[in-house]
Amino acid sequence: MKHKTFGTGGTGVSVIGQGTWYLDHADRKRAIATLQRGLDRGMTHIDTAEMYGEAELVIAEAIAGRRDEVFLVSKVLPSNASPKGTITACERSLTRLKTDRLDCYLLHWPGSYPLEETVAAFEELKSTGKIASWGVSNFDVDDLDELLDVAGPGKIACNQVLYHLQERAIEHAVIPWCGQHGVAVVAYSPFGHDDFPERRSPGGEVLQRIADQHQATPRQIALAFLTRASSLLAIPKASRPEHAEANAAAGDIELTAAEIAAIDRAFPRGPKPRGLPML
Repeated sequence: MKHKTFGTGGTGVSVIGQGTWYLDHADRKRAIATLQRGLDRGMTHIDTAEMYGEAELVIAEAIAGRRDEVFLVSKVLPSNASPKGTITACERSLTRLKTDRLDCYLLHWPGSYPLEETVAAFEELKSTGKIASWGVSNFDVDDLDELLDVAGPGKIACNQVLYHLQERAIEHAVIPWCGQHGVAVVAYSPFGHDDFPERRSPGGEVLQRIADQHQATPRQIALAFLTRASSLLAIPKASRPEHAEANAAAGDIELTAAEIAAIDRAFPRGPKPRGLPML
């Protein structure tokens, strides 16, 4: 499994991680086994959020006795992102995850509380060792500019955003901004939302042809494409241990320039949208 730096001066994190949205809707034993298989295969980056129901409780069981292996990320809801609310939400997540620290803590999306207040709470959490770094999710360039003005350079570890083959809006401005400022870009829902390209579609045929060259699957090729740049990571969700194993294998695939160009033609990024797409 390849690793990439998570933010300016950050730690090395597995290029393919594990998303957990709706994890609590699955069979609990199978969900735990799936996360553990992912860890066994090097997907040590596990992402969750206070919004994700009981996902934090499931993760706590999955990483019991293995906390030091994991790069653990959770998120605070914008409605809780006041100075006191952020700290309370973080402590609540720590309790549910049965750990004393998060490796990164994110603001789930821009909200009504001033960023100065949320950033101050993040910095306090860092000073007390409850988080090692902080970042954001679903931030467009205007939001990132405002955040940089508040926090200063080198503080924003990541921006977690919607990114898949049929939704490449972040390539217009968000990825370049993050690359310029040393911010990791974490792709959530990298297979789309129940709309991964059909095998018999033109794009699906391109993916299959490239997959055959690598003895891989189209989904593995998609993950390799979405993490092709130095700042890009992805957190696919797996529903079964064998799915986690397949996702992990994508972390070793190196696409050629010609293959990247073929995928780029098959799934054009389209015009820059007015707003940042999100789920």
